Amino acid sequence: MKRSILVITGITALLVGISVTTMFMQQAPPQPFFVGNPLGMPINPAPDGAFTPMSSNVKVYGVIYSAESCSYDPVRGVIVVPNRGVAQNVQTNNAWISFINHDGTVHTARWVGIQNPGEPRSNMTTPLVLNEPLGSDIANGVLYLADRDGGTNPNDPVVSVIRRFNMQTGAPAGETRVEKSTGFNDIEVADDGTIYATQTGGGGQNPDTSTWQVWKITPAGQASIFVQGAPLRQPNGVAFDPQGNIVVVNIGNNEVLTFSPDGKLLRTENAAQPGNDGLVIMPDGTKYVSSVTQGGVSRIRPGQPAELIAQNIPNPASMCYDAGANQLVIPMNANNAMAFIPIPAK
Repeated sequence: MKRSILVITGITALLVGISVTTMFMQQAPPQPFFVGNPLGMPINPAPDGAFTPMSSNVKVYGVIYSAESCSYDPVRGVIVVPNRGVAQNVQTNNAWISFINHDGTVHTARWVGIQNPGEPRSNMTTPLVLNEPLGSDIANGVLYLADRDGGTNPNDPVVSVIRRFNMQTGAPAGETRVEKSTGFNDIEVADDGTIYATQTGGGGQNPDTSTWQVWKITPAGQASIFVQGAPLRQPNGVAFDPQGNIVVVNIGNNEVLTFSPDGKLLRTENAAQPGNDGLVIMPDGTKYVSSVTQGGVSRIRPGQPAELIAQNIPNPASMCYDAGANQLVIPMNANNAMAFIPIPAK
Protein backbone atom coordinates (compact mmCIF):
# COMPACT_ATOMS: atom_id res chain seq x y z
CA MET A 1 0.00 0.00 0.00
CA LYS A 2 2.81 2.38 0.88
CA ARG A 3 4.51 1.55 -2.38
CA SER A 4 1.37 2.54 -4.33
CA ILE A 5 1.28 5.85 -2.50
CA LEU A 6 4.89 6.51 -3.38
CA VAL A 7 4.29 5.69 -7.03
CA ILE A 8 1.25 7.94 -7.19
CA THR A 9 3.17 10.69 -5.45
CA GLY A 10 6.08 10.33 -7.90
CA ILE A 11 3.76 10.45 -10.91
CA THR A 12 1.97 13.47 -9.47
CA ALA A 13 5.26 15.25 -8.96
CA LEU A 14 6.32 14.43 -12.51
CA LEU A 15 3.04 15.73 -13.93
CA VAL A 16 3.33 18.89 -11.87
CA GLY A 17 6.88 19.37 -13.12
CA ILE A 18 5.83 18.93 -16.73
CA SER A 19 2.90 21.31 -16.22
CA VAL A 20 5.12 23.98 -14.67
CA THR A 21 7.73 23.59 -17.41
CA THR A 22 5.09 23.80 -20.15
CA MET A 23 3.51 26.84 -18.54
CA PHE A 24 6.93 28.49 -18.24
CA MET A 25 7.70 27.80 -21.90
CA GLN A 26 4.32 29.12 -23.00
CA GLN A 27 4.74 32.28 -20.94
CA ALA A 28 8.33 33.00 -22.06
CA PRO A 29 8.21 36.49 -23.55
CA PRO A 30 9.46 37.07 -27.10
CA GLN A 31 13.09 38.12 -27.30
CA PRO A 32 14.25 41.14 -29.31
CA PHE A 33 15.90 40.41 -32.64
CA PHE A 34 19.68 40.71 -32.52
CA VAL A 35 22.66 39.83 -34.69
CA GLY A 36 26.09 38.52 -33.75
CA ASN A 37 29.04 40.70 -32.83
CA PRO A 38 32.30 40.80 -34.80
CA LEU A 39 34.99 38.57 -33.32
CA GLY A 40 35.47 39.68 -29.73
CA MET A 41 33.68 39.50 -26.39
CA PRO A 42 30.90 39.08 -25.55
CA ILE A 43 29.80 36.83 -28.42
CA ASN A 44 26.17 37.90 -28.03
CA PRO A 45 25.43 41.61 -27.66
CA ALA A 46 25.46 42.78 -24.04
CA PRO A 47 22.40 44.65 -22.70
CA ASP A 48 24.52 47.76 -22.13
CA GLY A 49 26.22 47.49 -25.51
CA ALA A 50 29.64 46.78 -24.04
CA PHE A 51 32.00 45.07 -26.50
CA THR A 52 35.73 44.52 -26.75
CA PRO A 53 37.13 43.40 -30.12
CA MET A 54 39.56 40.52 -30.44
CA SER A 55 43.19 41.66 -30.21
CA SER A 56 44.71 42.58 -33.57
CA ASN A 57 47.48 39.96 -33.36
CA VAL A 58 44.92 37.14 -33.70
CA LYS A 59 43.82 35.93 -37.14
CA VAL A 60 40.85 33.58 -37.56
CA TYR A 61 40.07 31.61 -40.71
CA GLY A 62 37.28 29.17 -41.48
CA VAL A 63 33.61 29.62 -40.48
CA ILE A 64 32.31 28.90 -44.02
CA TYR A 65 29.99 25.92 -44.35
CA SER A 66 28.33 24.84 -47.60
CA ALA A 67 28.31 28.37 -49.05
CA GLU A 68 27.02 28.81 -52.60
CA SER A 69 27.40 32.57 -53.13
CA CYS A 70 28.70 35.83 -51.72
CA SER A 71 28.11 39.58 -52.02
CA TYR A 72 30.23 42.62 -51.19
CA ASP A 73 29.07 45.16 -48.61
CA PRO A 74 30.70 48.50 -49.51
CA VAL A 75 29.54 50.11 -46.27
CA ARG A 76 31.39 47.74 -43.94
CA GLY A 77 33.98 46.74 -46.52
CA VAL A 78 33.36 43.02 -45.95
CA ILE A 79 32.34 39.99 -47.99
CA VAL A 80 28.88 38.74 -47.03
CA VAL A 81 28.59 34.94 -47.18
CA PRO A 82 25.35 32.99 -46.63
CA ASN A 83 26.11 29.56 -45.18
CA ARG A 84 23.52 26.93 -46.06
CA GLY A 85 24.15 24.74 -43.02
CA VAL A 86 22.64 21.27 -43.21
CA ALA A 87 20.01 20.18 -45.71
CA GLN A 88 16.30 20.67 -45.11
CA ASN A 89 15.74 16.94 -44.61
CA VAL A 90 18.22 17.05 -41.70
CA GLN A 91 17.14 20.28 -39.98
CA THR A 92 15.17 23.31 -41.10
CA ASN A 93 16.09 26.94 -40.40
CA ASN A 94 19.76 26.09 -39.90
CA ALA A 95 21.50 28.67 -42.14
CA TRP A 96 23.47 31.77 -41.10
CA ILE A 97 25.39 34.70 -42.60
CA SER A 98 29.08 35.47 -42.06
CA PHE A 99 31.23 38.52 -42.75
CA ILE A 100 34.71 37.86 -44.21
CA ASN A 101 37.60 40.33 -44.52
CA HIS A 102 39.50 41.00 -47.76
CA ASP A 103 42.32 38.65 -46.73
CA GLY A 104 39.98 35.76 -45.96
CA THR A 105 40.02 36.19 -42.20
CA VAL A 106 36.77 36.16 -40.26
CA HIS A 107 35.18 39.49 -39.38
CA THR A 108 31.89 38.17 -37.93
CA ALA A 109 31.39 34.43 -37.63
CA ARG A 110 27.61 34.60 -37.38
CA TRP A 111 25.90 37.89 -38.08
CA VAL A 112 22.35 36.84 -38.98
CA GLY A 113 21.65 33.41 -37.54
CA ILE A 114 23.68 33.44 -34.33
CA GLN A 115 20.59 31.96 -32.65
CA ASN A 116 20.09 28.17 -32.78
CA PRO A 117 17.22 26.66 -34.79
CA GLY A 118 13.98 26.24 -32.90
CA GLU A 119 12.68 28.63 -30.23
CA PRO A 120 15.79 30.82 -30.14
CA ARG A 121 14.90 31.84 -33.71
CA SER A 122 11.14 31.54 -33.68
CA ASN A 123 10.65 33.31 -30.32
CA MET A 124 12.08 36.66 -31.40
CA THR A 125 9.94 39.72 -32.00
CA THR A 126 10.90 39.30 -35.66
CA PRO A 127 11.21 35.53 -36.09
CA LEU A 128 14.17 34.36 -38.15
CA VAL A 129 13.69 31.88 -40.99
CA LEU A 130 16.73 31.03 -43.11
CA ASN A 131 16.78 27.52 -44.54
CA GLU A 132 19.15 26.89 -47.46
CA PRO A 133 20.18 30.16 -49.13
CA LEU A 134 21.95 29.89 -52.47
CA GLY A 135 22.22 33.05 -54.56
CA SER A 136 22.63 36.44 -52.88
CA ASP A 137 22.79 40.11 -53.80
CA ILE A 138 22.85 43.48 -52.02
CA ALA A 139 20.84 46.40 -53.39
CA ASN A 140 19.99 49.69 -51.67
CA GLY A 141 20.92 48.48 -48.22
CA VAL A 142 18.97 45.23 -48.47
CA LEU A 143 20.43 41.72 -48.63
CA TYR A 144 18.41 39.46 -50.96
CA LEU A 145 18.73 35.69 -50.64
CA ALA A 146 17.44 32.89 -52.86
CA ASP A 147 16.14 30.67 -50.08
CA ARG A 148 13.68 27.78 -50.14
CA ASP A 149 11.03 26.10 -48.03
CA GLY A 150 10.08 22.43 -48.12
CA GLY A 151 12.28 19.50 -49.09
CA THR A 152 12.09 18.01 -45.61
CA ASN A 153 11.18 14.62 -47.12
CA PRO A 154 10.58 13.16 -50.61
CA ASN A 155 6.89 14.13 -50.43
CA ASP A 156 7.49 17.73 -49.31
CA PRO A 157 7.79 19.94 -52.43
CA VAL A 158 10.46 22.64 -52.57
CA VAL A 159 9.21 26.20 -52.97
CA SER A 160 11.42 29.16 -53.91
CA VAL A 161 11.43 32.03 -51.42
CA ILE A 162 13.28 35.33 -51.78
CA ARG A 163 14.15 36.48 -48.26
CA ARG A 164 15.29 40.02 -47.53
CA PHE A 165 17.36 41.38 -44.63
CA ASN A 166 18.17 44.93 -43.60
CA MET A 167 21.92 45.34 -44.05
CA GLN A 168 22.13 47.88 -41.23
CA THR A 169 20.34 45.90 -38.52
CA GLY A 170 20.25 42.36 -39.90
CA ALA A 171 16.52 42.16 -39.23
CA PRO A 172 14.26 40.26 -41.66
CA ALA A 173 12.75 42.71 -44.15
CA GLY A 174 10.11 40.55 -45.82
CA GLU A 175 9.94 37.64 -48.21
CA THR A 176 8.40 36.67 -51.55
CA ARG A 177 7.25 33.10 -52.17
CA VAL A 178 7.15 31.83 -55.76
CA GLU A 179 5.03 28.70 -55.48
CA LYS A 180 5.54 27.62 -59.10
CA SER A 181 9.34 27.56 -58.84
CA THR A 182 11.04 24.48 -57.44
CA GLY A 183 14.19 26.26 -56.35
CA PHE A 184 16.06 29.39 -57.39
CA ASN A 185 19.82 29.21 -57.81
CA ASP A 186 21.33 32.64 -58.42
CA ILE A 187 19.74 36.10 -58.25
CA GLU A 188 20.51 39.61 -59.41
CA VAL A 189 18.62 42.64 -58.08
CA ALA A 190 18.11 45.97 -59.85
CA ASP A 191 18.18 49.30 -58.05
CA ASP A 192 14.38 49.46 -58.10
CA GLY A 193 14.12 46.05 -56.40
CA THR A 194 13.32 43.99 -59.51
CA ILE A 195 14.78 40.50 -59.10
CA TYR A 196 16.00 38.13 -61.80
CA ALA A 197 16.40 34.54 -60.58
CA THR A 198 17.61 31.40 -62.31
CA GLN A 199 16.03 28.00 -61.90
CA THR A 200 18.64 25.51 -63.07
CA GLY A 201 16.22 22.61 -63.57
CA GLY A 202 17.06 19.09 -64.58
CA GLY A 203 19.87 17.63 -66.68
CA GLY A 204 20.68 14.16 -67.93
CA GLN A 205 20.12 12.53 -71.31
CA ASN A 206 16.46 13.46 -71.73
CA PRO A 207 15.92 16.54 -69.57
CA ASP A 208 12.68 18.44 -69.20
CA THR A 209 13.75 21.65 -70.92
CA SER A 210 10.74 23.50 -69.51
CA THR A 211 12.46 23.40 -66.09
CA TRP A 212 15.25 25.68 -67.41
CA GLN A 213 13.96 29.08 -66.41
CA VAL A 214 14.85 32.65 -65.56
CA TRP A 215 12.22 34.38 -63.43
CA LYS A 216 11.45 38.07 -63.02
CA ILE A 217 9.97 39.33 -59.76
CA THR A 218 8.73 42.91 -59.59
CA PRO A 219 9.19 45.14 -56.53
CA ALA A 220 5.51 44.49 -55.78
CA GLY A 221 6.18 40.74 -55.64
CA GLN A 222 4.64 39.72 -58.97
CA ALA A 223 6.58 36.74 -60.33
CA SER A 224 6.65 35.61 -63.96
CA ILE A 225 8.91 33.53 -66.20
CA PHE A 226 11.29 35.82 -68.09
CA VAL A 227 12.93 33.15 -70.30
CA GLN A 228 12.22 29.41 -70.48
CA GLY A 229 13.86 26.54 -72.38
CA ALA A 230 16.50 26.94 -75.11
CA PRO A 231 18.86 28.72 -75.43
CA LEU A 232 18.98 28.21 -71.69
CA ARG A 233 20.58 24.93 -70.72
CA GLN A 234 20.49 24.60 -66.95
CA PRO A 235 20.94 28.33 -66.25
CA ASN A 236 22.97 29.23 -63.20
CA GLY A 237 24.74 32.56 -62.70
CA VAL A 238 22.94 35.81 -63.56
CA ALA A 239 24.11 39.45 -63.60
CA PHE A 240 23.49 42.80 -65.30
CA ASP A 241 25.83 44.20 -67.92
CA PRO A 242 26.62 47.96 -68.03
CA GLN A 243 23.69 48.53 -70.39
CA GLY A 244 21.19 46.95 -68.00
CA ASN A 245 20.80 43.73 -69.99
CA ILE A 246 20.41 40.39 -68.21
CA VAL A 247 23.33 37.99 -68.66
CA VAL A 248 22.98 34.28 -67.81
CA VAL A 249 25.55 31.47 -67.78
CA ASN A 250 24.62 27.85 -68.43
CA ILE A 251 25.93 24.91 -66.48
CA GLY A 252 24.88 22.55 -69.31
CA ASN A 253 27.31 24.09 -71.85
CA ASN A 254 29.80 26.96 -72.11
CA GLU A 255 27.38 29.61 -73.37
CA VAL A 256 27.05 33.06 -71.84
CA LEU A 257 23.72 34.55 -72.92
CA THR A 258 22.77 38.24 -72.95
CA PHE A 259 19.05 39.09 -72.94
CA SER A 260 17.42 42.49 -73.30
CA PRO A 261 14.99 43.63 -70.58
CA ASP A 262 12.12 42.41 -72.78
CA GLY A 263 13.61 38.90 -72.99
CA LYS A 264 15.15 39.03 -76.47
CA LEU A 265 18.45 37.18 -76.95
CA LEU A 266 21.02 39.80 -77.95
CA ARG A 267 24.32 37.96 -77.79
CA THR A 268 25.85 34.52 -77.22
CA GLU A 269 29.44 34.29 -75.99
CA ASN A 270 31.43 31.27 -74.96
CA ALA A 271 33.41 30.72 -71.80
CA ALA A 272 36.65 28.74 -71.99
CA GLN A 273 34.99 25.84 -70.15
CA PRO A 274 31.44 24.46 -69.80
CA GLY A 275 29.67 23.77 -66.51
CA ASN A 276 29.52 27.36 -65.39
CA ASP A 277 28.11 28.75 -62.15
CA GLY A 278 29.51 32.13 -61.13
CA LEU A 279 29.32 35.39 -63.07
CA VAL A 280 30.81 38.82 -62.40
CA ILE A 281 30.54 41.70 -64.90
CA MET A 282 32.80 44.73 -64.59
CA PRO A 283 31.86 48.32 -65.51
CA ASP A 284 33.79 48.03 -68.81
CA GLY A 285 31.76 44.94 -69.78
CA THR A 286 34.45 42.36 -69.02
CA LYS A 287 32.87 39.14 -67.79
CA TYR A 288 34.35 36.63 -65.35
CA VAL A 289 32.79 33.17 -65.39
CA SER A 290 33.59 30.27 -63.04
CA SER A 291 33.13 26.61 -64.00
CA VAL A 292 31.88 24.61 -61.03
CA THR A 293 32.51 21.36 -62.91
CA GLN A 294 35.95 22.02 -64.45
CA GLY A 295 37.42 24.46 -61.95
CA GLY A 296 38.49 27.33 -64.17
CA VAL A 297 37.70 31.05 -64.27
CA SER A 298 37.21 32.55 -67.74
CA ARG A 299 37.73 36.19 -68.61
CA ILE A 300 35.68 37.42 -71.57
CA ARG A 301 36.65 40.92 -72.63
CA PRO A 302 34.30 42.73 -75.03
CA GLY A 303 34.83 41.49 -78.57
CA GLN A 304 37.54 38.99 -77.56
CA PRO A 305 37.57 35.21 -77.05
CA ALA A 306 37.55 33.81 -73.54
CA GLU A 307 40.79 33.09 -71.71
CA LEU A 308 41.41 31.17 -68.50
CA ILE A 309 42.86 33.30 -65.70
CA ALA A 310 42.68 30.58 -63.01
CA GLN A 311 42.45 26.80 -63.15
CA ASN A 312 41.75 23.65 -61.13
CA ILE A 313 39.78 25.29 -58.32
CA PRO A 314 37.65 22.63 -56.60
CA ASN A 315 33.97 23.38 -57.23
CA PRO A 316 34.07 27.18 -57.63
CA ALA A 317 30.49 28.37 -57.23
CA SER A 318 28.79 31.76 -57.56
CA MET A 319 31.38 34.55 -57.50
CA CYS A 320 31.26 38.08 -56.17
CA TYR A 321 33.50 41.07 -56.80
CA ASP A 322 35.28 42.49 -53.76
CA ALA A 323 35.67 46.10 -54.85
CA GLY A 324 37.65 47.00 -51.72
CA ALA A 325 40.48 44.68 -52.73
CA ASN A 326 39.85 44.44 -56.50
CA GLN A 327 39.48 40.68 -56.41
CA LEU A 328 37.09 37.87 -57.22
CA VAL A 329 35.83 35.84 -54.26
CA ILE A 330 34.45 32.37 -54.90
CA PRO A 331 32.78 30.04 -52.39
CA MET A 332 33.94 26.47 -52.99
CA ASN A 333 30.71 24.60 -52.17
CA ALA A 334 31.34 21.37 -50.26
CA ASN A 335 34.98 22.31 -49.64
CA ASN A 336 33.73 24.79 -47.02
CA ALA A 337 36.25 27.39 -48.16
CA MET A 338 36.66 30.56 -50.19
CA ALA A 339 38.98 31.25 -53.14
CA PHE A 340 40.44 34.72 -53.74
CA ILE A 341 41.66 35.78 -57.19
CA PRO A 342 43.17 39.25 -57.81
CA ILE A 343 41.77 40.90 -60.92
CA PRO A 344 44.57 40.53 -63.50
CA ALA A 345 46.07 43.50 -65.29
CA LYS A 346 44.71 43.99 -68.79
